[in-house]
Amino acid sequence: MKNWIAALETAVLGMVILRLISGLIEITAATLMLKFNTVDKALMINAALAIVGPIILITTMSIGLIGMADKLSFSKLLLIGCGVLLILIGLRR
Repeated sequence: MKNWIAALETAVLGMVILRLISGLIEITAATLMLKFNTVDKALMINAALAIVGPIILITTMSIGLIGMADKLSFSKLLLIGCGVLLILIGLRR
């Protein structure tokens, strides 16, 4: 039971840490919205979250793909990369 952290893959641990940081940012933003209690400040905070979300998504996906690179064939990695690219295109438009 002591060594459960040592048993985790480093890529998974990195992804978990990024998602925890993302969640803390979301909770902090919600708290700030409550504190300021104005619609214009809430929209500004929400706009900042719109920037943070895709960055966390891209970074987490990159860590996952790097962690799986030795287990997948090149064609599968290419398909996953195309899927991520389509997500990014969808977010942009």
